Amino acid sequence: MSRDWFPPEYLDDVFTEAEGSNDTLANLGPLTPLAGVWEGTKGVDVHPQADGPETEEYLERWEFAPIDRQTNGPQLYYGLRYHTHIHKPGETETFHDQVGYLLWEPATGLVVMTLAIPRAQVAMAGGTAAPEDRRITLSAAVDDPHFGISSAPFLQEAFRTSAWEVTFDFLGEDSFAYRQTTTLHVHGQDAPFAHTDANVLNRVGPAELNPLAGGPTAP
Repeated sequence: MSRDWFPPEYLDDVFTEAEGSNDTLANLGPLTPLAGVWEGTKGVDVHPQADGPETEEYLERWEFAPIDRQTNGPQLYYGLRYHTHIHKPGETETFHDQVGYLLWEPATGLVVMTLAIPRAQVAMAGGTAAPEDRRITLSAAVDDPHFGISSAPFLQEAFRTSAWEVTFDFLGEDSFAYRQTTTLHVHGQDAPFAHTDANVLNRVGPAELNPLAGGPTAP
């Protein structure tokens, strides 16, 4: 994966904003299939416990909403704001909650995923994809100056995350799968632990647009 994340000519003029379209849905590139509301019932989570790995099933719901185009001077992004909510079968208590943005830069193919979870941890992962790609892989690492991970003191000491990777596979118009691996360094254990999550989700609703944008919703 290239580390040339932006064209050098961006630095010729860092103030003049790039021109773009108001139609985010038509310019999401490889993120286009994700716009909408999704649910999955066959999630599998493998996480560490004191006596060894534990495997648990989960249900989840993802909401991906198109946002207005974003510019950093000459840089132009189109993207989705997302919310992920996960719970265990038969329970109502939240098992995992996550919010963030998925962004695509048409000029370079850069894809960025930001995430924040209410365990006092944030991360930003990056990768590249072409508009027609049906698989997107994004990664972050604590020593990456661009796509890193930040944890509050307890998690940093007890369950330090050194790397994170997620792959989205688009299975059809109304289905996608993902698999993610979080590399954990658990206090008192010598070897790093590969904490994994995977699920297949199906579309259950259209995307909700920015209310000021108007226009059609995603399918």
